[in-house]
Amino acid sequence: MSETQLIPAGEARLQGGQFFGAVRHRLEHSGAVFSDLRHPVPRKLPMHSHELPFFGLLLSGFYGERYGRQQKQFSPMSLMFRPAGIPHQDEIARGGLRFFHVELRPGWNARLAECSGKLDQGCEDSRGGRLFWLAMQLYRETFAVEQADPLCVESLLAEVTGLAARLPLQEKKHAPQWLERVLEKLHAECCARLTLDDLSAAAGVHPVHLSRVFRRFQREGIGEYTRRLRVRASCRYLLDRELPIAEISLLTGFADQSHFTREFRRITGLTPHAFRSRLLPAC
Repeated sequence: MSETQLIPAGEARLQGGQFFGAVRHRLEHSGAVFSDLRHPVPRKLPMHSHELPFFGLLLSGFYGERYGRQQKQFSPMSLMFRPAGIPHQDEIARGGLRFFHVELRPGWNARLAECSGKLDQGCEDSRGGRLFWLAMQLYRETFAVEQADPLCVESLLAEVTGLAARLPLQEKKHAPQWLERVLEKLHAECCARLTLDDLSAAAGVHPVHLSRVFRRFQREGIGEYTRRLRVRASCRYLLDRELPIAEISLLTGFADQSHFTREFRRITGLTPHAFRSRLLPAC
């Protein structure tokens, strides 16, 4: 049953990226608006609705919400999804709070409609389920890094929207044949600027379905899998003592040397320089 309601006259309708609190950081990427929202003091907000459907990841503080006949309370590390146009009233508890908001532009509704999905029902994840951890990965890939990786952000958005739209995922025991084509393309072109649509075209399936099936059988998202392939490729380049690390970072598809160094260390436990030094000791 849809929770979408008509907005009574006089209520505030907030546009994408617009909030009653203070937005410390905002990023528009892959058809979504990411906002780092702060409320420093306790307050009750006026009744309002949002123009765009959104995910809200409560990073700190306590928060109450009233919409329709429902009243909900949220504690830190809780996640909610709300469709567009639902009037609600929020109350910020003592001590203030911090939210990571992900608002979805209409393109995501159109993508989901292609596979009979709708973002018309709210949901929550307060127990650390799949939706929560995907949202945490989105936070890391947008605000916890210097530059967002397009394929990683786009594929994570495809996964979270698929879950919020309650798209069914068939429980097959064996990976579909098209997944092998996607893996081959990733291995051959991991250092190129691939998009989710590129991979979807190779597979012959919808991008949202691709992202969800990929995680089920590979046990990680497309972005993370691709990043590991890039780090593996960089290890080979590091065998050339004369090749500068900054150049290797560009050859392997990283945004810059600092991004490359951070991801290389996270995956291997060593910096590229330390890895090269152990592999190629001084003569």
